Amino acid sequence: MRQKKKPQHAATTPGRIVRSVDPGSGEQPPGRHRATRPADPLGIRRRPLLTSAPVRVGLAAAVVGGLGFAAFTQSQPPRASGSPATAAMAERDAAAAEQAASRSLDRSTSAPPAAATPSPTAKAPGPTVAAQVQPVAGLTQAQMENARAIVASGVKQKIPRFGLIVAIATAMQESNLYNVASEVLPESKNYPHQGTGWDHDSVGLFQQRTSTGWGAVRDLMQPTYAADQFFRALRKVPGWEMLSVTRAAQTVQGSAFPDAYAKHETRATTVVDALLV
Repeated sequence: MRQKKKPQHAATTPGRIVRSVDPGSGEQPPGRHRATRPADPLGIRRRPLLTSAPVRVGLAAAVVGGLGFAAFTQSQPPRASGSPATAAMAERDAAAAEQAASRSLDRSTSAPPAAATPSPTAKAPGPTVAAQVQPVAGLTQAQMENARAIVASGVKQKIPRFGLIVAIATAMQESNLYNVASEVLPESKNYPHQGTGWDHDSVGLFQQRTSTGWGAVRDLMQPTYAADQFFRALRKVPGWEMLSVTRAAQTVQGSAFPDAYAKHETRATTVVDALLV
């Protein structure tokens, strides 16, 4: 039988315990320890890891470095967690919330909205004709009513003020602003009239002739129809707005006295201005 060896004890120093190791026990001397690994599933034998003072220094440095990295990460601004899509959604929600907050601000102290201005394409309303007006320029009430019928016809056709003056001056010269029938054309006396004349078949305020295509007698004896016919003819004259009153009237009427219309321009202007409102 093999006898067991008694463990040998080294001399001890006060304050320090020294442990001796039996060489046959397989234990490692103090200061150097064998690190163990888990069993290698592949059966490959690996060299044991040894931990020593340099390793501990490296671990300490790693710990210090880790603390420094933690401090660095704490000093960085927080980042959105999750995937990039989640971060984008978070930023979008934050922007929407900021916009909603700006829309909810109290705007009661802001300046009132400016008054709406008329559209540049909007047209000013045209002139209208007075319903009743006292006679002017030496006219009678009957003459003034006939003048009103002429001006009303021109306004309806959007004839400018100058064209209205031309028409009144023409009627002053042709019929003295009376609705005149013709003794040569007895039919004309069958309709309301304010006198008669002898100038061929000329009838009405403008002494228009049915034989030259101005219209039927019964129509020409109506002041409004006679005025409509005059304005239609005037608008067919090229550049009539640039002509004188006499020239414009003569181009329509073809009178034997072309300069006779000029003397009525002042009175015709007074009448037109009195009727327009």
